Amino acid sequence: MRAVLTVIGKDKTGIIAKVSAVLSGKGVNILDISQTILQEYFAMIMLVDLSDSEIPLSVLADECRALGEEIGMSIHVQHEDIFNAMHKV
Repeated sequence: MRAVLTVIGKDKTGIIAKVSAVLSGKGVNILDISQTILQEYFAMIMLVDLSDSEIPLSVLADECRALGEEIGMSIHVQHEDIFNAMHKV
């Protein structure tokens, strides 16, 4: 199963490292990543694969949300199909 993970907030050191460490620790593979900095704001989208992970998407979403609160960022995880349906023109 694939999911889309978004991270938004004020830029600071270590955002990608912290998010990647959580994903790796849960057996989640990063398939693609795009990130940018708009003045002092950081924005990142990751396409991730949970096929080898033993935790459900809902648990990953909760853990990423908690990480976001810890580091002062907004982190959301959605199933790829839901993300696509929400952003269809």
